[in-house]
Amino acid sequence: MPADLDDHQRIVITGIGLTAPNGNSLPEFREALLTGRSGVQKYDIRYVGETLAGICNFDELKYQKKKEVRRGTRAGSISIYCAQEAVADSGLDWVNIDRERVGVYIGVTEHGNVETENEIYEIKGYDYDTSVWSHHHNPRTVANNPAGEITLNMGITGPHYTLGAACAAGNAGMIQGAQMLRLGECDVALAGGVSESIHTFGIFAGFASQGALAKHDVPAKASRPFDMDRNGIVVAEGGCIYVLERYDDAKKRGAKIYGELVGYAMNSDASDFVLPNPSQQARCMEMALNKAQLNASDIDLVSTHATATDSGDIQECTALRKVFHNGSQPDVNNTKSFIGHAMGAAGALELAGNLPAFADNVCHATINVDRLDPECALPGLALNEPRVRQSIRYILNNSFGMLGINSVVIIGKV
Repeated sequence: MPADLDDHQRIVITGIGLTAPNGNSLPEFREALLTGRSGVQKYDIRYVGETLAGICNFDELKYQKKKEVRRGTRAGSISIYCAQEAVADSGLDWVNIDRERVGVYIGVTEHGNVETENEIYEIKGYDYDTSVWSHHHNPRTVANNPAGEITLNMGITGPHYTLGAACAAGNAGMIQGAQMLRLGECDVALAGGVSESIHTFGIFAGFASQGALAKHDVPAKASRPFDMDRNGIVVAEGGCIYVLERYDDAKKRGAKIYGELVGYAMNSDASDFVLPNPSQQARCMEMALNKAQLNASDIDLVSTHATATDSGDIQECTALRKVFHNGSQPDVNNTKSFIGHAMGAAGALELAGNLPAFADNVCHATINVDRLDPECALPGLALNEPRVRQSIRYILNNSFGMLGINSVVIIGKV
């Protein structure tokens, strides 16, 4: 932890709730990552036809009634499931907690496209008669919907909002939650990221128009970060929400602690709509290290953002070489090879899959790398088989997005 922080300013993770294409709890997700089980499958969506996607299979009715699911959104259901699971995992006395002191901060890539596309598709069958337009459309499409649905479901009266941070959003949600705890605006933060992206045909059509939509005869092998034969992104849905608390509060109630948020940073490329800037990505990592008062050599595991696009993978590896040099060789992995790109949920999910490494000292593999791209060759890259270290103390998690938004969080073992 930074030496200038007292226990009331230290922020720790005490609960994790998630749904991923290959798991609906942290133990299930971790097992899939260690055993090489992909969650990518064939998927058919209007106008685009058969494609590939990472599809979640969680119980929507575990915490919602059928009417509530119909009225709300897929992103809302994902958010509610993850938030409820996180609170249950945390051991908080939820019945007696002051819910005015609970804040909800959810990162999203985009929201509302799914509902608008669905409504336009429906009124097309009625000669575009807008009188059949759903009266639920507006509350479904407002940007704060996923976080707001959590508050409605869980009776939370504290602050809530979403953070539009493209594919850096999962980290951004965590960072916001930590900042609000440190400001004293809440005592418990439900923070992370969610994505319903596979339900909008526009995202598939958009990536296809850029030549960036993955194709493969075997769905499980379609997401191929760092591989010479990669051909694009596998779009995925999912979510991961953390319970964040101040260290002294967590310690007082005897909570289990998954890790401490010791450093974080966000910055911008200011150079291109889509193409990443490795210099600014490296700068973001350096800023996070500085905030954590760590050297690059202190990092044991790096969870990469790499999306299985030529420019994205190569640029991030260039940034990593700039930061981790002079003998500092962390293990490096990628989770998108298992689940595809979960957009706003990506950073939060990818971090969660690596947190158990504090206990078992295992860096899960990057799968589907049959021919490593020489421009992506990194000393500690875990390819197709997990790597075991003597100890894992610090994990650095990269998450980058369109319009040049970069986010990095560093979690330390407690």
